[in-house]
Amino acid sequence: MIRKRLSFNGGLSESSTTTSTSKEEETKWEMRPGGMLVQKRGEKADFSAPILRLRISYGALRYEISINSQATIGELKKLLAAETGLQPAEQSVLYRGRKRENGEYLDMCGMKDRSKLVLVEDPASKEKRFLEMRRNAKIQTAHRAISDVSMEVDKLSDQVSAIDKSIGNGIKVPEVQITTLIEMLMRQAIKLDSISTEGDTSAQKNLQSKRVQKCVETLDVLKISNARVKPVVVTTKWETFDPPTTTQWEFFD
Repeated sequence: MIRKRLSFNGGLSESSTTTSTSKEEETKWEMRPGGMLVQKRGEKADFSAPILRLRISYGALRYEISINSQATIGELKKLLAAETGLQPAEQSVLYRGRKRENGEYLDMCGMKDRSKLVLVEDPASKEKRFLEMRRNAKIQTAHRAISDVSMEVDKLSDQVSAIDKSIGNGIKVPEVQITTLIEMLMRQAIKLDSISTEGDTSAQKNLQSKRVQKCVETLDVLKISNARVKPVVVTTKWETFDPPTTTQWEFFD
């Protein structure tokens, strides 16, 4: 039978084999980062590979990582994530002044025992985290502002309930009291409109807006009902008494 085999120069050569009991083991090849063609590593290759102690500089911090020389930069980043708290996607590993990609092997990069590497935070990741921090701060600010409005609406809502109860009992309420309460509610509505929200805070803002609207609508109805209430006139009926009887005095000598 004819078998095609990949040679060192990348070409194909033909070799014939017989059906004897001993067969020639096929050699497998792989393309390494950088375009180098080498023999493919088997599963047992890692057992014979030396362990490297790499010195990592991350700002003012220093780390020493022990790792297999046939590991990749991506695997090194996973170990560094446990030490630094910086996620692999947020890391950039520099060796000999050049950024190394995740698929590159340590030994193929020329790393040896006690080689020095530099770890920096990826600029794009750093900017993304900064934007995320700004977004979270914005959400927290909106949450506090909505919470303050909610407390004020609670107080005003209690006053609306008190006016509703009074009018329901036939007690006329001064119109200025209703008008003032409507103005105070509208101020809270303006505050809500000025709050920039997104996500969960948007739902909270809408909820408070509906509360304010409901209170104003209730007061508009109460204003009409209050105008129909006749003021109660209290009159005092005085009780009259007859003048006292004149007392007759008796004289003695």
